[in-house]
Amino acid sequence: MTTAPVIDCADLVRIYRGDGVEVQALQGLTLRVSEGDIVAMVGASGSGKSTLLGVLSGLDRPSAGRATVAGYDLTALSRSQRLRYRREAVGFVWQQTERNLLPYLTVHENVELPMFLAGRPDREKRAAELVRLLELGDLGDRRPGQLSGGEQQRAAIAVALANGPRVLLADEPTGELDEVMSAEVLEAIRSVNDRLGVTALIVTHDPAVSDHVRRTVQIRDGRTATEVHRGAERDDAETFTVIDAVGRMQLPREYVDRLGLHDLVRLTLEPGHAEVRPTRSDPGALESDSSIEEDGR
Repeated sequence: MTTAPVIDCADLVRIYRGDGVEVQALQGLTLRVSEGDIVAMVGASGSGKSTLLGVLSGLDRPSAGRATVAGYDLTALSRSQRLRYRREAVGFVWQQTERNLLPYLTVHENVELPMFLAGRPDREKRAAELVRLLELGDLGDRRPGQLSGGEQQRAAIAVALANGPRVLLADEPTGELDEVMSAEVLEAIRSVNDRLGVTALIVTHDPAVSDHVRRTVQIRDGRTATEVHRGAERDDAETFTVIDAVGRMQLPREYVDRLGLHDLVRLTLEPGHAEVRPTRSDPGALESDSSIEEDGR
């Protein structure tokens, strides 16, 4: 029996309207993330990734389509259900450290606060466990202003995990950090994913995040486009593309450029797969066909 994905979005649409202008930020996006997976969603500014994260975090509502996270239907939550969802089902890490931590509380106190609001009696013990897990054991009594940017983001991860969410959402968690600190924070997310089994979705514009996750999803124009899946060895990777409900498919830009796929392309159905070829007589391109196997490879 196939386990239902912990994040399941299908044909997701989000339209913003104002002053006579309509902007479609999500245009039929589909995304499925399995329990315990760690995924990066990579896209340029305006691609729709932040809009998607707003929907998944419960801060925004989709205009159409389906979105479920950890068993919650995000299109039909009441106000009290939405509060419970954000308090218990998902944890959130913002890019801006000042949005993650209260400056007048220590690291321990920041981690305990979500559990205090949820009425958990074990908050002191769990806060100590999370501080150790995020390798902040000697810094628990310090306030955020006494920490480096990387330490602040690791403390933010501990806060996000306080109430034991099934899903950790991170919005550009390394956007304000240098390369070394960025790697430390991303490895911290990998560590809690491995040790706690929490599903992690990292939204970013930085393709280097792909080195720290099992699966990278490219988002363009409000739709998921291509994916890269990594095996046990980080250099072992396969590239996939997404076909939406009406049969549209986006190929990676490097494939399009290398094969000269522009305007009209030649499509043929072969036993077990379909072939997409350029129509121009480009000898180099014709030697390197783009094939889409029926089993999804």
